[in-house]
Amino acid sequence: MTDLVTASPAMTIGGEPVTGPGTFGVINPATGQVFARAPDCSRDQLDGAMRAAQAAADTWRADEDARRAALRAAAAAALAAADDLAAILTAEQGKPLKAAAFEVAEMARWLEYSAGLELPRTVLQDDERGHAELVHRPLGVVAAITPWNYPLLLAGWKLGPALLAGNTVVLKPSPFTPLATLALGGILAGVLPPGVLSVVSGGDDLGAWMTSHPAVAKISFTGSVATGKAVAAAAAPDLKRFTLELGGNDAAIVLDDADPATVERGLFWGAFINNGQICAGIKRIYVPEKLRGDVVDALAQRARRTRVGPGTETGVQLGPIQNQPQFDRVQGLVADALARGATAAAGGHPLDRDGYFFAPTILTGVAEGTPIVDEEQFGPAVPVIPYRDLDDAVARANDTRYGLSGSVWSADPDRAAAVAARLECGTAFVNDHLTLQPYMPFGGMKWSGMGVENGPWGLEEFTALQVLYRSRR
Repeated sequence: MTDLVTASPAMTIGGEPVTGPGTFGVINPATGQVFARAPDCSRDQLDGAMRAAQAAADTWRADEDARRAALRAAAAAALAAADDLAAILTAEQGKPLKAAAFEVAEMARWLEYSAGLELPRTVLQDDERGHAELVHRPLGVVAAITPWNYPLLLAGWKLGPALLAGNTVVLKPSPFTPLATLALGGILAGVLPPGVLSVVSGGDDLGAWMTSHPAVAKISFTGSVATGKAVAAAAAPDLKRFTLELGGNDAAIVLDDADPATVERGLFWGAFINNGQICAGIKRIYVPEKLRGDVVDALAQRARRTRVGPGTETGVQLGPIQNQPQFDRVQGLVADALARGATAAAGGHPLDRDGYFFAPTILTGVAEGTPIVDEEQFGPAVPVIPYRDLDDAVARANDTRYGLSGSVWSADPDRAAAVAARLECGTAFVNDHLTLQPYMPFGGMKWSGMGVENGPWGLEEFTALQVLYRSRR
């Protein structure tokens, strides 16, 4: 195993490696055992990171060309360390090594894309009275908090636009997956000026300290709805800006002209990629009654032949669920559905081995009013729900507090697009799900979040508008 995994990781504060006054254990979900320890940031150390971010701000915001060059250097440095970062990510997150390497590459792609974004200057007035120009100014110190499902990719989503806009960042990964992000902090300390990026690790207390810290002007958070509400409440007294990317209960609607053999692969991986641990993944599938049997059979066959195991093993397609609480939640939701009369066409149970492994599960005989339909399961289990009337299926798909993504599957893309336009969600896909790009805005409606990430719209979230007016009188 790479030395970066077995070595004691350090935080990066003010460009320097820093250990904590204490540590906490990091569990390998493929074994269920602690395999490393991460530094537990103290409040004084967090204050130091915030001071370093403030001290670096004026110089960093002054040179846009230097920021672009630094982001490109950061992307290159991450790619140069891709093998080590992927090994750490697999050890702590559980995903297959190939998927971990892809995540590192995607993070670098997001950083590279951000380096090329424009900070527009818009002329509002230019006449004999005066000249007015609209410009984008950095906000200051950004507190960035990332989740355990895609810790490196989502760090890239936040760091790229925040840094290009001229902000400095203090980044905190989930305590379930701190190691790869800590390693990234050490790598980027070699290409970013001291204080521009600090990476700290710790538990819930650290997150609360960050979101209420007086130095922070903006919070960028990805995680659960409950924690997102707490972030918003913490930001309110100081009127901090925030972007919240929260949960989803995405519906996929299969139309009556769809070919089950054609759509099953996209439906399956739209639900089970990253072992179902993705906010914008398919969480429920609505299928016409006449196609239900064929679609369920096709999905169940794929589920049974999908190889589940430790991410370090060759050929593994799905790893373990990342942590014990989430494993318990998925197991509980599936057991509850089965107790209510649902049938597992595939899976429906944990695997008999060490670690947090759960068989890919396709459920039938389940409907609204069951928690696994009404709530976000965030794991390798998906219910398939029959419908008779398309309007009713759309209404049921929209009858949720979430609104992140959705999809419609059909042999007629135009017909599917018309149905997709009726979905109440931030991204509506046709014959696809989870095609995310750095140039596409990503955000949700309802309880799925506030604000957007990615593209020029995500960049603007890290800026304040300023009108610069010069009188000619």
